[in-house]
Amino acid sequence: MECRVYYEDTDAGGVVYHARYLGFLERARTEFFRMRGVSVGELASRGFVFPVVRLEIDYRAPAVLDDLVWVNTEVLDAGKTSFTMGQQVVRSVDGKLLAAAKVTLVCVGPGMKPKRLPEELVSLLSE
Repeated sequence: MECRVYYEDTDAGGVVYHARYLGFLERARTEFFRMRGVSVGELASRGFVFPVVRLEIDYRAPAVLDDLVWVNTEVLDAGKTSFTMGQQVVRSVDGKLLAAAKVTLVCVGPGMKPKRLPEELVSLLSE
């Protein structure tokens, strides 16, 4: 998924503020599922929510105002109630790796109790 860096994404030094990368990653995960026919909003309406429970991120190089960045997303591992995705933020113009992340999400239902992943997600994550 491609994202443009806007002024609101930058810090006082003119580079993308470290926490803004989390928004890029979140949107890319949502689009990853949408492009494969799974709506995160529809799953939520059925009681399946996926909070992040672990995040590892390495910042390699800065993105700056007006950069176009591409966020690559892949499934690394899937269990019965959780899954882990690998994500890389790359500057579109030169392919430079800006950040690499490993994100683990768990499926929860009402009361934030862990629950089994829905079948359509199990199928998608195992592809």
